[in-house]
Amino acid sequence: MKTELTLLDHTYQLLRYPVENQHVSWQAWDAADEYLIEYVEQNTAARLKLNISIYNDDFGALGVWFSAYSPLWISDSYVAHKALTLNLERNNISNDKIKMRNSLHQPDVKLDLVLIKLPKTLALLEQQLIDLQKCITPQTKIIASGKANAIQKSTLALFEKHLGMTTTSLAKKKARLIFCQYDGLKSSISPYPTKWKTDNPQFTMHNLANVFSRQQLDIGARVLLDNLPDANHKCVVDLGCGNGVLGLHVLHQSPEAHLVFVDESFMAIASTKLNIEQNMPDKLAQCEFIVSNCLDEYGQANLDNDSNDKHVDIVLCNPPFHQQNTITDHIALQMFRDSKRILKHGGELRVVGNRHLDYPQTIKRLFGHYKVLASDRKFSILSAIKK
Repeated sequence: MKTELTLLDHTYQLLRYPVENQHVSWQAWDAADEYLIEYVEQNTAARLKLNISIYNDDFGALGVWFSAYSPLWISDSYVAHKALTLNLERNNISNDKIKMRNSLHQPDVKLDLVLIKLPKTLALLEQQLIDLQKCITPQTKIIASGKANAIQKSTLALFEKHLGMTTTSLAKKKARLIFCQYDGLKSSISPYPTKWKTDNPQFTMHNLANVFSRQQLDIGARVLLDNLPDANHKCVVDLGCGNGVLGLHVLHQSPEAHLVFVDESFMAIASTKLNIEQNMPDKLAQCEFIVSNCLDEYGQANLDNDSNDKHVDIVLCNPPFHQQNTITDHIALQMFRDSKRILKHGGELRVVGNRHLDYPQTIKRLFGHYKVLASDRKFSILSAIKK
């Protein structure tokens, strides 16, 4: 893995997070980061006196580079937060230099310079542009960066719709910059959270902007909903919970279950909590909500005691196979490993996955066996018991 970013006579050591799960060909920054850094350094004066904000910095490269200017740094990704902390430490930079916030934070100062790394989800970008209306002026410089092929007419239209006049740079190393000038007039009403209803029972699902499958039920989750385990009086982890639709149905079918919702997206956990509050408020006391990289933050105190009743009975999992824009299976692998770690003896990992993925053999290597509970042309439901 390339770990040394050298640019404009400066060098920083940068890693992706979690380090041990990254491919040797990956690095913690890309050409869009470099382009944005070069432009700001060469064209923006007096940065030390400016209120600067940074959005969607994947692994902390922008935060480390601009740390001397004490920026406000906002990301919806717990992994990005951990990556920034790791990379600040690697470069002997105090965490106090950065004001780290999650995507639910609304800046309370007027910003002079806004730097945006284009997120994978246009809905998240739209929400961020709407949020910015409250903390920018026509004098604020707004610069976004992304892969050239990711900057579509629809991307530019969002800037025009919610802020004002928008232009783009020439491409450089397959990356481009977006320049936007707020007109001081626009005041948009956010379309988020979006809402849709499940069939039976008819729950209303609320979805903040960066939640997976925010417009309709994910087809993989639909298959798993038809194959939920009996969970009464059991502790169930909904791992990678998204909007919490799986755990919500578990609570409906098994009203004495205890649910632990885990996701690396702050917006996902906020959406899940909202969905419990709106659909089954009497079950809120039976729920925990944890923002985490897989199960890193699942209370170690629950596991240090050898007593088997401190462990989890069931883990439900609909794993992602992307990290940012990278296709990868390392997240699913860590989810399976972490699930085995926290499950009690006799506890079950139940997974839905695309049939073309190598989940069966991965689970077999970890648990020694697996069982196919159901399948269709695209998905399989796999079960493994911790012996």
